[in-house]
Amino acid sequence: MPTECIAELFGFAAVERRVVAASFDGGSMTSDAGGLLLGATDRALGLIERFAGCFVDRRNRELIEHEVRTLVGQRVYGLALGYEDLNDHDWLRHDPVMAVLAGKLAARRKDCAAVAGKSTLNRLELSRPEPTRYHKIGHDAAAIEALLVEVFLEAHAKAPEEIVLDLDATDDPLHGAQEGRFFHGYYGHYCYLPLYVFCGRHLLAAKLRPANIDAAAGAQEEIARIVAQIRARWPAVRIVLRADSGFAREALMAWCEANAVDYLFGLARNARLVGEIAAELAMAAAESTITGAPARRFKDFLWTTRDSWSRRRRVVGKAEHTQDEANPRFVVTSLGPDRAGARALYEGLYCARGEMENRIKECQLDLFADRTSSATMRANQLRLWFASFAYVLLDGLRRIALKTTALADATCGSIRLKLLKIGALVRVSVRRVRIAMASGHPWQRDWAIAYHAMAADA
Repeated sequence: MPTECIAELFGFAAVERRVVAASFDGGSMTSDAGGLLLGATDRALGLIERFAGCFVDRRNRELIEHEVRTLVGQRVYGLALGYEDLNDHDWLRHDPVMAVLAGKLAARRKDCAAVAGKSTLNRLELSRPEPTRYHKIGHDAAAIEALLVEVFLEAHAKAPEEIVLDLDATDDPLHGAQEGRFFHGYYGHYCYLPLYVFCGRHLLAAKLRPANIDAAAGAQEEIARIVAQIRARWPAVRIVLRADSGFAREALMAWCEANAVDYLFGLARNARLVGEIAAELAMAAAESTITGAPARRFKDFLWTTRDSWSRRRRVVGKAEHTQDEANPRFVVTSLGPDRAGARALYEGLYCARGEMENRIKECQLDLFADRTSSATMRANQLRLWFASFAYVLLDGLRRIALKTTALADATCGSIRLKLLKIGALVRVSVRRVRIAMASGHPWQRDWAIAYHAMAADA
């Protein structure tokens, strides 16, 4: 039986003649009591169980303390709760809420905690295609990629008439000698260049890539895979690809045209394109001079390059004059004028792609998708997927449980701060686990709404 020590008492200045004293004797507590909502979200989505099913465990089952499902869930929940490092799990393994989320309140072995520490989780991330003495858990990359799309499909009660898939590449800064590390001239530092695919708020792909490639490299293969999986479930859905000028490549546009997928891409300007809208730029400049405000004109025309395009394509030019200078922009599309006029196509459909950048910020800033500090690309890709599923979990909570609350459009970071980071006293008895959350928590009403929405969806 462990020795019970008397906790040291820390005294502070009296308040209204009352002694103020503190000590570390409060018992079992947590700062993540709101994370119970993540467990409810996972039960609604079946996410962790299926994600764990993408791993192959070749360990001796008689010697296992922590199942793969526990390890995978622990990593995803940890990221969702704001713990980016594996080192954090050396004390998170003693957290009572993490044990509840793992569905395991106590270890079978006396020298273990209910959930795993950093070393066990590190071996999970450093898995090899073939088992070694110390790395016996592998993962199926194709199954993980397919699961992201499957969760998106399941989020719809019926097939939509049309969906817009947003593609974008971003930088993932590197500060070590990781495999695949290259200097990127545009971003001005060493980095990876991951490719993201979203449909609204739904994350469909997160592909880690080295930075010494074109922004659109591998995009055709990713889109072909995603489109095939979507059309297997929704054969009649119209699909539109939307991306910036880095993806306006002949190979991708030709593939879309051959596979009945529409596209709307930014188009890098050049002297020939600017000359095509010279009259519109002059009219916009004249109007801006008179009104003192920015002015826009649009022109719709067919266009082809001198040698890189295989056909003429519809281009919309935005002739804008703002802050005493011209600001021409162009998009290329397979959508006809009957689908959207020039202004509506640019302002209503193309400019909406900027919202995807907010989703990438959530993944990287709120869920640490850029925490790719392992030595190999394989391990860093797995880290990116862990962050991606943490995003899917929090987005599921937002989509299912928060749509009638003030947090319906909140970022993952705001949801974590306001609904998940709740201090609580935890009491475990034979019959129940009682989690007494802070009485003064300011978001109690929204937390209750989220709970009841999850209960109704179960």
